[in-house]
Amino acid sequence: MLRAERMTDSPRPLREFMDPLLTLSGTRLARMIRSREVSSRDVVEAHIRQVQQVNPALNAMVETRFEQARQEALEADERVAREDPEGLPPLLGVPCSIKEAFAFEGMPNTSGLVSRKGVRATHDATAVRRLREAGAIPLGVTNISELCMWMESDNNVYGRTNNPYDQRCTVGGSSGGEGAIIAAGGSPFGLGSDVGGSIRLPAFFNGVFGHKPTGGLIPNTGQFPIAHNEARRYLTTGPLCRRAEDLYPLVRILAGPDGQDLCIDTPLQDPSSVSLRRLTVIDVADNGVVDVSDDLREAQRRAGDALAAAGARVRRVRIPGLRRSLQIWSAMLEAAGGPTFAELMGGGDAIHPEHELLRWMTFQSPHTLPAIGLALLEQVPKLIPSGASKFVEVGLALRKELVERIGPNGVMLYPSYATPAPRHVKPLLPPLRWIYTAIINAMEMPSTQVPLGLNRHGLPLGVQVVATHGNDHLGLAVAMELERAFGGWVPPELGN
Repeated sequence: MLRAERMTDSPRPLREFMDPLLTLSGTRLARMIRSREVSSRDVVEAHIRQVQQVNPALNAMVETRFEQARQEALEADERVAREDPEGLPPLLGVPCSIKEAFAFEGMPNTSGLVSRKGVRATHDATAVRRLREAGAIPLGVTNISELCMWMESDNNVYGRTNNPYDQRCTVGGSSGGEGAIIAAGGSPFGLGSDVGGSIRLPAFFNGVFGHKPTGGLIPNTGQFPIAHNEARRYLTTGPLCRRAEDLYPLVRILAGPDGQDLCIDTPLQDPSSVSLRRLTVIDVADNGVVDVSDDLREAQRRAGDALAAAGARVRRVRIPGLRRSLQIWSAMLEAAGGPTFAELMGGGDAIHPEHELLRWMTFQSPHTLPAIGLALLEQVPKLIPSGASKFVEVGLALRKELVERIGPNGVMLYPSYATPAPRHVKPLLPPLRWIYTAIINAMEMPSTQVPLGLNRHGLPLGVQVVATHGNDHLGLAVAMELERAFGGWVPPELGN
């Protein structure tokens, strides 16, 4: 059991004090609850205690619903006592967490925008509803970046979230609160969304698993802000979790059309059907523009070696087309249309980012510097419309090339970022290293973020595993194999 003193009082690993229930997958916890090996009440209470213990230093969960969760746990235990276990929902009685950008009835839904402070959801987003119908019990909502468009979960509504491996470092964004609370043992799994890396970067920086599905596999309905037109396939909803075995069940629960979003109706294949001996792996060390740190290069190389040892055919290649990742992602988002980021910041009336920057410099702006910077950056494609159109075509050609290179029974190992979790604010200089994840959104391909242990500074290492459209199960299978090889999530030291 975790001791009662504040987490900053002890530098010893969290696992030395951790209740064993806080180390298990949601799938395992659900089985234990159904078999009455443990009660939902005990599982939920253990996670509530953990959130109370770690959250003061992390600021990951920005509003809780502990009393409602306790009541739902009691109701779950009553169902277990009177119903056939085979007919119970798959996640009955298991706690979870929800990104604040998703509508969750009765909970705040500001997306970190000061002008939305006080807004509360009146209904559940599709993904939230599906998790709750599957029996999951949300403990609260977690922090994000302003309007979900930066890799630092910091805003002027809730403040900044700190990394449980080193509180001086970023947790990533925009699902950063999810990554942090799951890594710190406060939730077995949670719900995130991703248009440029917002599931994978928090999963990477916090040493947990995350899955960005094939574009359109899981509905985005009910989150704010929402993408429009073709970009609704670049934006994806998906899970973060501490154990790889949760990925497939969660994606299966979340997937499928809801009659509102632009979804594909493609059956999700079971990763247990994958034979690694028939798998092709292309290992791409970098994009040729943004250099990758030595520790991440070595971790990715070892991941490739582990898959080769399991029977996969591994080839290390370079893909020159990835050099244009930033231009492609920017142009394809611009071509999709919809409200501009500046309009979202202004609640419908576009802000003037140059004026807002001056206000920020005099401490008068309600917006964060990264959000203002992104409003400035989005003007670039408009200045060169012919160039933007060209890069849409370049992007479509790259998508075709990646599909051919990876193949129908293959995956690509690719960096998630240039370094392990950087210090707070440092991602602004330079500001474009997130392009390693963003380009995969524009390609609409599934990508699974996999932890690969810690570096010598105690920060998580990892790699994203990219597959072709509809082949989510291949990335999920590789995630489980790499978890076996490298150990997966490592509970953090919480004394930094």
